[in-house]
Amino acid sequence: MTNSIADIRKEYKLKTLNKADADPDPFVQFNKWWDEAMMSNIEEVNAMTLATADLNGKPSARIVLLKGFDERGFIFYSNYKSHKGKDINENNQVSLVFFWKELERQIRVEGTVSKLSVAESETYFNSRPTASKIGAWASPQSNIITSRKILEDNFTEVEMNFAGKDIDIPPHWGGYIVTPILLEFWQGRRSRLHDRIQYTRQENTGWKVERLAP
Repeated sequence: MTNSIADIRKEYKLKTLNKADADPDPFVQFNKWWDEAMMSNIEEVNAMTLATADLNGKPSARIVLLKGFDERGFIFYSNYKSHKGKDINENNQVSLVFFWKELERQIRVEGTVSKLSVAESETYFNSRPTASKIGAWASPQSNIITSRKILEDNFTEVEMNFAGKDIDIPPHWGGYIVTPILLEFWQGRRSRLHDRIQYTRQENTGWKVERLAP
């Protein structure tokens, strides 16, 4: 059993990614892969790793859910007082990773993150299920708590406070948008000779597209 983990391997062979076939606009390319991922019925296709770092460069990573994307960047929502929120407040350099194993694909994003407008955050918050709205108020995200009962009691209290009323967005909760400066599209290939196409933002001249060695 000693080498069982080291012996785990998979041969990638589903698709290819040629530089000539990659769209010159990374957002168009992302949308193309996104549509294919959606059609593949991948469970939680919008799950992505968000990596942050604090003022001293200490890294932290977790899975969050993509809630929108457009030519500006990639959108997610969170508690501004959470661990990630504190990191972002100190250091706006972040990275995202999408991994769609069913398609043997990975997309890596590097960029800067900023808060969405209050109006955009409110629009999304108002679309959430009632329980999720209450949860945003009830959870002191990333804080140490002594038991789950604290969360359940907080939930009950918030639920009672908003009974029969609209649930407002908490002042400590809202959206972020990641504005990319680099995107890498990775397609698994045989013998670990994977296809990697990198887009780097060029000041005032669009995007530079290059192939990377695997």
